[in-house]
Amino acid sequence: MKSIGIIGGSGMTGGELIRLVLHHPALNLDFVYSSTRPGTALSATHPDLLGQTELLFTDQINPEVDVLFLCLGHGHSKTFLETHPINKSTIVIDLSNEFRLQSSARFKTQSFVYGLPEYQRSSIKKAQYIANPGCFATAIQLALLPLAQNGWLQAAVHINAVTGSTGAGAGLSATTHFSWRTQNVSWYKPFTHQHLGEIKETLFNSQPEQELLFLPQRGNFTRGIFATAYTHFNESIEIAQQLYQDYYSSHPFTQVATQEVHLKQVVNTNQCHLHLHRYKDYLMVSAVIDNLLKGASGQAIQNLNLIMGWEETLGLNLKATVY
Repeated sequence: MKSIGIIGGSGMTGGELIRLVLHHPALNLDFVYSSTRPGTALSATHPDLLGQTELLFTDQINPEVDVLFLCLGHGHSKTFLETHPINKSTIVIDLSNEFRLQSSARFKTQSFVYGLPEYQRSSIKKAQYIANPGCFATAIQLALLPLAQNGWLQAAVHINAVTGSTGAGAGLSATTHFSWRTQNVSWYKPFTHQHLGEIKETLFNSQPEQELLFLPQRGNFTRGIFATAYTHFNESIEIAQQLYQDYYSSHPFTQVATQEVHLKQVVNTNQCHLHLHRYKDYLMVSAVIDNLLKGASGQAIQNLNLIMGWEETLGLNLKATVY
Protein backbone atom coordinates (compact mmCIF):
# COMPACT_ATOMS: atom_id res chain seq x y z
CA MET A 1 0.00 0.00 0.00
CA LYS A 2 1.26 3.46 -0.89
CA SER A 3 0.62 6.30 1.55
CA ILE A 4 -1.17 9.36 0.14
CA GLY A 5 -1.28 12.99 1.23
CA ILE A 6 -3.73 15.45 -0.30
CA ILE A 7 -3.12 19.18 -0.06
CA GLY A 8 -6.33 21.14 -0.40
CA GLY A 9 -9.09 18.59 0.02
CA SER A 10 -12.05 20.87 0.67
CA GLY A 11 -12.81 21.74 -2.95
CA MET A 12 -14.55 19.69 -5.62
CA THR A 13 -11.36 18.35 -7.20
CA GLY A 14 -9.96 17.47 -3.78
CA GLY A 15 -13.21 15.79 -2.82
CA GLU A 16 -13.17 13.62 -5.93
CA LEU A 17 -9.56 12.68 -5.26
CA ILE A 18 -10.39 11.67 -1.68
CA ARG A 19 -13.14 9.36 -2.95
CA LEU A 20 -10.86 7.74 -5.51
CA VAL A 21 -8.03 7.21 -3.04
CA LEU A 22 -10.34 5.71 -0.39
CA HIS A 23 -11.59 3.11 -2.88
CA HIS A 24 -8.26 2.40 -4.59
CA PRO A 25 -7.00 -1.08 -3.64
CA ALA A 26 -3.32 -0.06 -3.51
CA LEU A 27 -3.58 3.32 -1.75
CA ASN A 28 -3.92 4.41 1.87
CA LEU A 29 -5.05 7.97 2.64
CA ASP A 30 -2.62 9.26 5.28
CA PHE A 31 -3.80 12.87 5.60
CA VAL A 32 -5.79 15.65 3.94
CA TYR A 33 -4.33 19.10 4.53
CA SER A 34 -6.43 22.22 4.95
CA SER A 35 -5.23 25.47 6.50
CA THR A 36 -8.83 26.61 7.11
CA ARG A 37 -10.50 23.42 8.42
CA PRO A 38 -8.07 21.57 10.70
CA GLY A 39 -9.84 19.24 13.12
CA THR A 40 -12.98 19.11 11.00
CA ALA A 41 -14.20 15.75 9.73
CA LEU A 42 -13.85 15.19 5.99
CA SER A 43 -17.51 14.15 5.97
CA ALA A 44 -18.53 17.57 7.30
CA THR A 45 -17.33 19.09 4.03
CA HIS A 46 -18.08 16.09 1.82
CA PRO A 47 -21.25 14.56 3.35
CA ASP A 48 -21.19 11.53 1.06
CA LEU A 49 -18.07 10.37 2.95
CA LEU A 50 -20.11 9.78 6.11
CA GLY A 51 -19.27 6.26 7.20
CA GLN A 52 -16.50 5.98 4.59
CA THR A 53 -13.69 7.50 6.65
CA GLU A 54 -13.07 8.91 10.13
CA LEU A 55 -10.23 11.15 8.96
CA LEU A 56 -10.12 14.83 9.95
CA PHE A 57 -8.63 17.69 8.00
CA THR A 58 -5.23 18.69 9.37
CA ASP A 59 -2.90 21.67 9.10
CA GLN A 60 0.15 19.39 9.48
CA ILE A 61 1.73 17.30 6.75
CA ASN A 62 3.59 14.02 6.80
CA PRO A 63 6.62 14.70 4.57
CA GLU A 64 7.33 10.97 4.32
CA VAL A 65 4.23 9.99 2.33
CA ASP A 66 4.83 8.08 -0.88
CA VAL A 67 2.62 10.36 -2.97
CA LEU A 68 1.53 13.98 -2.55
CA PHE A 69 -1.38 15.38 -4.56
CA LEU A 70 -1.64 19.17 -4.77
CA CYS A 71 -5.25 20.36 -5.19
CA LEU A 72 -4.60 24.01 -4.43
CA GLY A 73 -5.87 27.05 -6.28
CA HIS A 74 -3.85 28.12 -9.28
CA GLY A 75 -0.68 29.95 -8.25
CA HIS A 76 -0.27 28.32 -4.81
CA SER A 77 1.44 24.98 -5.51
CA LYS A 78 4.96 26.34 -5.92
CA THR A 79 4.69 28.36 -2.71
CA PHE A 80 3.49 25.29 -0.83
CA LEU A 81 6.37 23.16 -2.08
CA GLU A 82 8.86 25.89 -1.18
CA THR A 83 7.54 26.22 2.38
CA HIS A 84 6.84 22.52 3.11
CA PRO A 85 9.88 20.34 2.38
CA ILE A 86 9.03 16.74 1.52
CA ASN A 87 10.94 13.49 1.17
CA LYS A 88 13.16 13.39 -1.92
CA SER A 89 11.51 10.16 -3.05
CA THR A 90 7.91 11.44 -2.74
CA ILE A 91 5.93 11.48 -5.97
CA VAL A 92 4.22 14.84 -6.55
CA ILE A 93 1.16 15.26 -8.77
CA ASP A 94 -0.03 18.85 -9.14
CA LEU A 95 -3.57 19.48 -10.36
CA SER A 96 -3.15 23.25 -10.85
CA ASN A 97 -1.85 25.04 -13.95
CA GLU A 98 1.41 26.14 -12.33
CA PHE A 99 3.84 23.64 -13.90
CA ARG A 100 2.10 22.63 -17.14
CA LEU A 101 4.04 24.77 -19.59
CA GLN A 102 7.61 23.87 -20.56
CA SER A 103 8.78 27.33 -19.48
CA SER A 104 7.51 26.77 -15.91
CA ALA A 105 7.95 23.00 -15.51
CA ARG A 106 11.15 23.24 -13.49
CA PHE A 107 11.10 23.23 -9.67
CA LYS A 108 14.51 23.19 -8.00
CA THR A 109 16.16 19.96 -9.23
CA GLN A 110 12.89 18.44 -10.48
CA SER A 111 11.07 18.81 -13.77
CA PHE A 112 7.32 18.31 -14.00
CA VAL A 113 6.19 16.01 -16.80
CA TYR A 114 2.94 16.94 -18.52
CA GLY A 115 0.50 14.22 -17.49
CA LEU A 116 -1.64 13.43 -20.53
CA PRO A 117 -1.22 9.65 -20.85
CA GLU A 118 -2.54 9.45 -24.40
CA TYR A 119 0.21 11.89 -25.41
CA GLN A 120 3.29 10.68 -23.55
CA ARG A 121 2.60 7.59 -21.50
CA SER A 122 6.25 6.42 -21.57
CA SER A 123 7.54 9.71 -20.14
CA ILE A 124 4.92 9.62 -17.39
CA LYS A 125 5.98 6.11 -16.37
CA LYS A 126 9.50 7.40 -15.64
CA ALA A 127 8.43 10.64 -13.93
CA GLN A 128 8.38 11.62 -10.26
CA TYR A 129 6.71 15.02 -10.64
CA ILE A 130 3.56 15.31 -12.77
CA ALA A 131 1.67 18.40 -13.97
CA ASN A 132 -1.91 17.21 -14.46
CA PRO A 133 -3.59 18.73 -17.56
CA GLY A 134 -6.52 21.11 -17.39
CA CYS A 135 -10.05 19.89 -18.04
CA PHE A 136 -10.72 21.80 -21.27
CA ALA A 137 -7.17 21.02 -22.38
CA THR A 138 -7.72 17.29 -21.87
CA ALA A 139 -10.90 17.16 -23.96
CA ILE A 140 -9.52 19.33 -26.76
CA GLN A 141 -6.15 17.61 -26.97
CA LEU A 142 -7.74 14.16 -27.10
CA ALA A 143 -10.01 15.42 -29.88
CA LEU A 144 -7.08 16.66 -31.98
CA LEU A 145 -4.01 14.60 -31.07
CA PRO A 146 -4.25 12.02 -33.88
CA LEU A 147 -4.56 14.78 -36.48
CA ALA A 148 -1.64 16.71 -34.98
CA GLN A 149 0.60 13.64 -34.73
CA ASN A 150 -0.12 12.81 -38.37
CA GLY A 151 0.60 16.36 -39.55
CA TRP A 152 -3.01 16.99 -40.56
CA LEU A 153 -3.61 20.18 -38.57
CA GLN A 154 -2.53 22.72 -41.16
CA ALA A 155 -5.51 25.10 -41.13
CA ALA A 156 -7.25 27.05 -38.38
CA VAL A 157 -9.12 24.93 -35.82
CA HIS A 158 -12.43 26.21 -34.49
CA ILE A 159 -13.34 24.89 -31.03
CA ASN A 160 -16.54 25.27 -29.04
CA ALA A 161 -16.73 23.67 -25.60
CA VAL A 162 -19.30 23.90 -22.83
CA THR A 163 -18.53 22.98 -19.22
CA GLY A 164 -20.63 22.27 -16.17
CA SER A 165 -20.71 24.53 -13.12
CA THR A 166 -18.23 22.34 -11.19
CA GLY A 167 -15.56 23.60 -13.58
CA ALA A 168 -15.66 26.88 -11.68
CA GLY A 169 -14.92 25.23 -8.33
CA ALA A 170 -16.73 25.36 -5.01
CA GLY A 171 -16.59 29.12 -4.53
CA LEU A 172 -19.53 31.35 -5.40
CA SER A 173 -19.49 34.16 -7.92
CA ALA A 174 -21.96 36.09 -10.02
CA THR A 175 -21.96 33.34 -12.68
CA THR A 176 -21.92 30.23 -10.48
CA HIS A 177 -24.90 30.52 -8.14
CA PHE A 178 -28.02 28.53 -8.99
CA SER A 179 -30.33 31.43 -9.86
CA TRP A 180 -27.95 32.66 -12.56
CA ARG A 181 -26.71 29.35 -13.91
CA THR A 182 -29.96 27.42 -14.26
CA GLN A 183 -31.74 27.71 -17.61
CA ASN A 184 -28.85 29.81 -18.84
CA VAL A 185 -25.83 29.58 -21.17
CA SER A 186 -23.02 32.10 -21.69
CA TRP A 187 -19.50 32.31 -23.07
CA TYR A 188 -16.39 33.53 -21.25
CA LYS A 189 -12.73 34.21 -22.04
CA PRO A 190 -13.31 33.96 -25.82
CA PHE A 191 -10.11 33.06 -27.72
CA THR A 192 -7.92 33.74 -24.63
CA HIS A 193 -8.63 30.85 -22.22
CA GLN A 194 -5.66 29.89 -20.00
CA HIS A 195 -5.64 26.29 -21.25
CA LEU A 196 -4.65 27.37 -24.77
CA GLY A 197 -0.96 27.46 -23.83
CA GLU A 198 -0.74 23.80 -22.86
CA ILE A 199 -2.93 22.75 -25.80
CA LYS A 200 -0.64 24.49 -28.28
CA GLU A 201 2.51 23.03 -26.72
CA THR A 202 1.12 19.50 -27.05
CA LEU A 203 -0.28 19.85 -30.56
CA PHE A 204 2.28 22.13 -32.21
CA ASN A 205 5.53 21.78 -30.28
CA SER A 206 7.56 20.57 -33.26
CA GLN A 207 5.85 22.54 -36.01
CA PRO A 208 4.62 26.12 -36.57
CA GLU A 209 1.63 26.97 -34.42
CA GLN A 210 -1.71 26.85 -36.18
CA GLU A 211 -4.58 29.08 -35.16
CA LEU A 212 -6.87 27.75 -32.41
CA LEU A 213 -10.09 29.71 -32.13
CA PHE A 214 -11.52 28.53 -28.82
CA LEU A 215 -14.88 29.65 -27.43
CA PRO A 216 -15.54 28.25 -23.92
CA GLN A 217 -19.09 28.32 -22.58
CA ARG A 218 -20.82 27.86 -19.23
CA GLY A 219 -23.56 25.25 -19.25
CA ASN A 220 -26.58 24.91 -16.96
CA PHE A 221 -25.53 21.48 -15.67
CA THR A 222 -23.06 20.42 -13.00
CA ARG A 223 -20.55 17.97 -14.47
CA GLY A 224 -18.95 17.33 -17.81
CA ILE A 225 -17.41 18.98 -20.87
CA PHE A 226 -18.80 18.70 -24.37
CA ALA A 227 -16.23 19.95 -26.89
CA THR A 228 -16.42 20.15 -30.67
CA ALA A 229 -13.51 21.06 -32.90
CA TYR A 230 -13.55 21.35 -36.67
CA THR A 231 -10.95 22.11 -39.33
CA HIS A 232 -10.29 21.61 -43.05
CA PHE A 233 -9.69 17.96 -43.86
CA ASN A 234 -8.94 16.53 -47.31
CA GLU A 235 -9.16 12.82 -46.51
CA SER A 236 -12.21 10.58 -46.21
CA ILE A 237 -14.14 9.93 -43.01
CA GLU A 238 -13.04 6.28 -43.23
CA ILE A 239 -9.39 7.31 -43.16
CA ALA A 240 -10.03 9.63 -40.24
CA GLN A 241 -11.89 6.92 -38.33
CA GLN A 242 -9.05 4.45 -38.85
CA LEU A 243 -6.48 7.05 -37.79
CA TYR A 244 -8.30 7.62 -34.49
CA GLN A 245 -8.95 3.92 -33.86
CA ASP A 246 -5.28 3.13 -34.40
CA TYR A 247 -4.05 6.00 -32.23
CA TYR A 248 -6.23 5.16 -29.24
CA SER A 249 -6.26 1.36 -29.55
CA SER A 250 -3.89 0.93 -26.59
CA HIS A 251 -5.43 3.64 -24.41
CA PRO A 252 -8.18 2.20 -22.19
CA PHE A 253 -9.89 5.47 -21.31
CA THR A 254 -10.35 7.00 -24.77
CA GLN A 255 -12.96 5.44 -27.03
CA VAL A 256 -13.87 6.31 -30.62
CA ALA A 257 -17.63 6.00 -31.10
CA THR A 258 -19.48 5.39 -34.34
CA GLN A 259 -22.64 6.95 -32.89
CA GLU A 260 -22.99 10.54 -31.76
CA VAL A 261 -21.77 11.07 -28.20
CA HIS A 262 -23.42 12.79 -25.25
CA LEU A 263 -22.32 13.79 -21.75
CA LYS A 264 -24.17 11.22 -19.66
CA GLN A 265 -22.23 8.34 -21.14
CA VAL A 266 -19.00 9.62 -19.49
CA VAL A 267 -20.15 11.57 -16.41
CA ASN A 268 -18.80 9.93 -13.24
CA THR A 269 -16.11 8.06 -15.23
CA ASN A 270 -12.51 8.56 -16.33
CA GLN A 271 -13.53 8.01 -19.96
CA CYS A 272 -13.23 10.28 -22.97
CA HIS A 273 -15.56 9.42 -25.87
CA LEU A 274 -14.88 10.82 -29.32
CA HIS A 275 -17.00 11.01 -32.45
CA LEU A 276 -15.99 12.06 -35.97
CA HIS A 277 -18.21 13.78 -38.52
CA ARG A 278 -17.23 14.99 -42.00
CA TYR A 279 -19.07 17.77 -43.84
CA LYS A 280 -17.79 18.80 -47.27
CA ASP A 281 -14.07 19.49 -46.65
CA TYR A 282 -14.36 19.84 -42.87
CA LEU A 283 -13.79 17.25 -40.17
CA MET A 284 -15.56 17.80 -36.86
CA VAL A 285 -14.45 15.91 -33.77
CA SER A 286 -16.63 15.81 -30.66
CA ALA A 287 -15.17 14.92 -27.26
CA VAL A 288 -16.99 14.34 -23.97
CA ILE A 289 -15.38 13.92 -20.54
CA ASP A 290 -16.21 14.36 -16.87
CA ASN A 291 -14.32 17.54 -15.97
CA LEU A 292 -13.69 16.41 -12.37
CA LEU A 293 -12.45 12.91 -13.28
CA LYS A 294 -10.75 12.54 -16.68
CA GLY A 295 -10.36 16.32 -16.56
CA ALA A 296 -8.75 16.34 -13.09
CA SER A 297 -8.71 13.79 -10.26
CA GLY A 298 -9.30 10.62 -12.27
CA GLN A 299 -6.47 11.49 -14.63
CA ALA A 300 -4.24 12.18 -11.61
CA ILE A 301 -4.86 8.62 -10.37
CA GLN A 302 -4.33 7.31 -13.91
CA ASN A 303 -0.92 9.01 -13.95
CA LEU A 304 -0.03 7.52 -10.57
CA ASN A 305 -1.00 4.06 -11.78
CA LEU A 306 1.41 4.47 -14.70
CA ILE A 307 4.25 5.67 -12.48
CA MET A 308 3.78 2.73 -10.12
CA GLY A 309 3.63 0.20 -12.94
CA TRP A 310 0.09 -0.85 -12.03
CA GLU A 311 -2.78 -1.48 -14.40
CA GLU A 312 -3.71 1.90 -15.85
CA THR A 313 -7.36 1.32 -14.95
CA LEU A 314 -6.75 0.31 -11.31
CA GLY A 315 -9.29 2.03 -9.06
CA LEU A 316 -10.86 3.78 -12.03
CA ASN A 317 -13.47 1.32 -13.28
CA LEU A 318 -16.30 3.71 -12.52
CA LYS A 319 -19.93 3.49 -13.56
CA ALA A 320 -21.39 6.23 -15.76
CA THR A 321 -24.48 8.13 -14.58
CA VAL A 322 -26.28 7.26 -17.87
CA TYR A 323 -29.75 8.51 -16.84
